Amino acid sequence: MSHDDLVAQARRYYTTRLETYGPTPAGVDWNSAESQELRFAQLLKVADARERFSILDYGCGYGALLAWLEQRRPGVTYLGYDVTPAMIDHAFAAAGVSSRARFTSDDAQLGSQDFAVASGIFNVKLATDAELWQIYILGVIEKLDALSRLGFAFNILSSYSDPAHMRADLYYGDPLFYFDHCKRRYSEDVALLHDYGLHEFTLLVRKESR
Repeated sequence: MSHDDLVAQARRYYTTRLETYGPTPAGVDWNSAESQELRFAQLLKVADARERFSILDYGCGYGALLAWLEQRRPGVTYLGYDVTPAMIDHAFAAAGVSSRARFTSDDAQLGSQDFAVASGIFNVKLATDAELWQIYILGVIEKLDALSRLGFAFNILSSYSDPAHMRADLYYGDPLFYFDHCKRRYSEDVALLHDYGLHEFTLLVRKESR
C-alpha cells in the first residue's frame, strides 16, 4: 500500500468512528477523556513552560486539544489538521470564531509552526503489515520535523505492553528504536516518556539546540 492508500484507509476508519460515536474520545478511538487529557499533558511538555507559541495539532480529530489548551494556555495560536473532513467540520463548529485557531484537511495549507504534536495517529494500523506501517510513521515524523521550528512530539503504543492485551489491528512500536531515530536525525535534545500509566510512550524532540 502507498502512503496515499494508508491515508485513505485512516480517513474511512475515523469517518466510521465519528459516525458511530460522535465527537467524543471514543470517536477518535480513545477509552476516556481522562486518558486523552493525560496524553495531551505529556505532549505539551515539548513546549516547557511557555505561555505563548504556535502549535500544529497533526491529526486533530474533533479538536479536543484546542479545548484543553484554552483552559491551560490560552495564549497559544492553534492550527488543527486532520485527513478526515468530517472531523474538521466538528472541530470548526465547536471552536466557533477565534483569531487564535483554525482548522484544515488540506495539507497544502500547513505552514511551519513553533511546535507540532501528533496524538494517537500511529496506533490503528488495521491489517497493514507492521514494517510498512513503520515506514509510514517515519514519513509522518519527517513531516512533523519539517512543520515545526522549535520542536515536535508524538505518542505510540508501546511494544512493552502486556502481550495478553495486545491487538493485531494496532501497532506497538519499540520506544528505543524511535528514540534512537529522533536522536540521530533531528536533535540532541530528545526525551522519552514511558512513565505516565498508559501502555504507550511519548517522544519529545526539542530543536532549539540543533
